Amino acid sequence: MKVNDHFKASNGETLISFEILPPLKGGKIQSIFDTLDPLMEFNPPFIDVTYHREEFIYKKRESGYYEKVEMRKRPGTVGICAAIMHRYGVDAVPHLICGGFSLEETEDALIDLKFLGIDNVLVLRGDARKFEGRFIPEDNGHAYALDLVHQVKNMNKGEYLDNTLTNAEPSDFCIGVAGYPEKHFEAPNFDSDLYYLKEKIKAGAEYIVTQMFFDNKAYFDFVKKCRKAGINVPIVPGLKPITKKYQLNSIPRLFHLDIPEDLSKALLDAKSAEARIQVGVEWSVAQSKELKEAGVPCLHYYTMGDAATIKQIAKQIF
Repeated sequence: MKVNDHFKASNGETLISFEILPPLKGGKIQSIFDTLDPLMEFNPPFIDVTYHREEFIYKKRESGYYEKVEMRKRPGTVGICAAIMHRYGVDAVPHLICGGFSLEETEDALIDLKFLGIDNVLVLRGDARKFEGRFIPEDNGHAYALDLVHQVKNMNKGEYLDNTLTNAEPSDFCIGVAGYPEKHFEAPNFDSDLYYLKEKIKAGAEYIVTQMFFDNKAYFDFVKKCRKAGINVPIVPGLKPITKKYQLNSIPRLFHLDIPEDLSKALLDAKSAEARIQVGVEWSVAQSKELKEAGVPCLHYYTMGDAATIKQIAKQIF
């Protein structure tokens, strides 16, 4: 079932969804189940599974020289999606990224998803490789999420890269894209960011999931700006509790967003790990309640493997 169909079937009630990371290479699928099993009591209609691009590492050889080796630390997105659908009977939403994929590899991945009965994809450009100052696309790959949206939409129309195909079966993916309440860090200004977001909607994207934020005003202002710009698709707020002191530095650095002073002070003043978890839970609960009262289509929680904290929050909301 498509994500937007879940929104329509909810009759205005706020849904809940979760996002998970694949385990590190060599890990067990059980780690995914250990995260999701405690959360299934909240009846999420869909679960997102992130996709992580390849990285380059340098391995020292016997000669003393270093060899540049490509590896993917968190493979398995497609298999995890299939496992989730089989175990829980809920829809899985794989992330589809530009980084590390040629056009042909993207098409093959979409065909695999279609054959598995997966109806949704969240389309993202993806991050630059570590130690590269900017995003560099693959040879014959997409440089922007907008281009990737076009490719998925073309396949939905039965248009494949091989234009000699006849009677090619179209796919039928519901396409989601990312939105940034505090602006994508590479956008020169907010208006530019909104322009390209609207272009992705015009190209065929059907809903938006936001980057995490810790001040609901940022989300509400973002929605107003989107509506004023003519972006009228569902906008799902992405939420993550801060529960550790080091996150006060790492989250702004990695995700280019602000943490409210009240939240940072409360975390710094907390005297124990348990107290910091409670600060994060209470802040996220307050965010969630306000967003739900405002009638958002869904509350989307970034679990990062921390099912216990997410469950504490969800129990007070749903």
